[in-house]
Amino acid sequence: MPALPSCPSCRQPMQVHRFASNMGPELELDICFACQGLWFDRHENLKLSPRAVVELFRLLHEHRADQHHPLPERMACPRCDTSLARGFDVVRSGRYMVYRCARQHGRFSTFSSFMVEKGFVRHMTRPEIDDLAKRVGAIYCTSCGAPVDIRKDHACPYCRAAFSLIDPDAVVRAMEGYAQAGARARLAGAAAPPVDIGDALVALERDHARAERERQQRAFSSASSADDVSFTGDLLAAGVALVWALVKD
Repeated sequence: MPALPSCPSCRQPMQVHRFASNMGPELELDICFACQGLWFDRHENLKLSPRAVVELFRLLHEHRADQHHPLPERMACPRCDTSLARGFDVVRSGRYMVYRCARQHGRFSTFSSFMVEKGFVRHMTRPEIDDLAKRVGAIYCTSCGAPVDIRKDHACPYCRAAFSLIDPDAVVRAMEGYAQAGARARLAGAAAPPVDIGDALVALERDHARAERERQQRAFSSASSADDVSFTGDLLAAGVALVWALVKD
């Protein structure tokens, strides 16, 4: 049995998941949930079928509350171990960061970059940013994954990307016609509800805090407070939770 490919970021074995292709045979994508990253062999990112995107959303939702590792400065291709080159691609919904193998073996994308690539995000409005600034200390940049102090920065200081979030309207439009029958009927008959991204972030952080308290209690250490509003909000995880509520069976 061949060894599983190593994650370009943490170098631990990645999980292999099969997805439907729009070009015939199934695709085998390598995923590291600890680093929230996907490895695409050459052009695989263009071959995912619409149904595969639904399945990917399911996986992202299942792992939305996982603790994840920051990406290191150097990442290596899982095929040839050469350093990956960091760069940007631009689509209608914005620009996103990718890490490419110079020998053209493929590319590494974070979950958030993949969502930007597929057009499932939109730029946040000024009122949304102001509301979040009152409720969270920082957010993770949807383009590069860096933590950003939303109270003082108006764009990511690392990659200069505008603040973005997953747009349920865009996801609904993309998923109509290929989601499960019950979800398809539901999507066709109703518009997406308003995005209360702040509430979703707070709920997600409370889940994190509860899990952390349980870990600390098991280790006989002091519990942390779930009321601390200085946490870093993960817009990707919160957006996936909101969208999955629309498309699940």
